[in-house]
Amino acid sequence: MRDAITGLIGRYDQLGRYLDRAAMDRINTYYSEAELRLRAVELINAEATEIVREAAQRLWLDDPELILPGGNAYTTRRLSACLRDMDYFLRYASYALIADDATILNERVLNGLDDTYKSLGVPTGPTVRSIALMADVVCEMLGSEGLSDAAALAAVVRVPFDHLCRGLAASDVRLR
Repeated sequence: MRDAITGLIGRYDQLGRYLDRAAMDRINTYYSEAELRLRAVELINAEATEIVREAAQRLWLDDPELILPGGNAYTTRRLSACLRDMDYFLRYASYALIADDATILNERVLNGLDDTYKSLGVPTGPTVRSIALMADVVCEMLGSEGLSDAAALAAVVRVPFDHLCRGLAASDVRLR
């Protein structure tokens, strides 16, 4: 797994170039956002269960059919699988968040997920919604800890969640 810095240096190395002003600005941005990234990942690590629980509750309130007979999260086994997947997405989002490289989610999560979800008949719409809800919960929790700069939260914390949402929405699998 790489981070924003090693990826940047690798690109310049392949080109045989010294780091230019744009590269230095990118590195400066990475380090200036470090405290927010660390606080967000520390929060996710400490509160993962609560983040998943709260996002799931919001999802069920918005779309109660999911947990009713015939719904994709109906039965204890399916509900457990849904919560497990939400935790999985949250964990990988935290990796991408600390690395400042959402593209690591392509290889680690998104590639092949389309085939897996199709084979299991899992619609991605509710999955995408649950990921967006987890981003909301993380940002709200950070806000309650005194990080109230919504623009900074959106610019940094939401990036991996948005990347996951776009990747899954591009292959929106629906049951027939």
